[in-house]
Amino acid sequence: MSNDYLDKKYWNGLIKISLSRLFILRVLYDEPLHGYEISRKISRMTNGCCAPTEGTLYPVLKEFEKEGYIICKKETVSGRSRKVCTLTEKGKRACCTGLEAWKETAQALLDVHEKLCQKEEK
Repeated sequence: MSNDYLDKKYWNGLIKISLSRLFILRVLYDEPLHGYEISRKISRMTNGCCAPTEGTLYPVLKEFEKEGYIICKKETVSGRSRKVCTLTEKGKRACCTGLEAWKETAQALLDVHEKLCQKEEK
């Protein structure tokens, strides 16, 4: 499959993949959650545009746990055994660092958008 740089869907997909880790940290910042709830909360937070799939979510959770950003424990939730993940202090710092980096990047892109895309419209 070739990259179609003129297709907004291509860019949306690329952005979603890049931001999935940050959104996972962000929803865990509020409360401990299991995988399905993480995905649902991200979906609600982003109006459905950035909900990670199982294939994306669980490897990231495993990586976060290995690196000490989250702690996961098996708990019974609604009668089912679930792995509930809690953000550690290190994870909270990572979330804030990621949000700050994204804020700087987003502002730079918005500034450029104002300059470039207004010229295109004229």
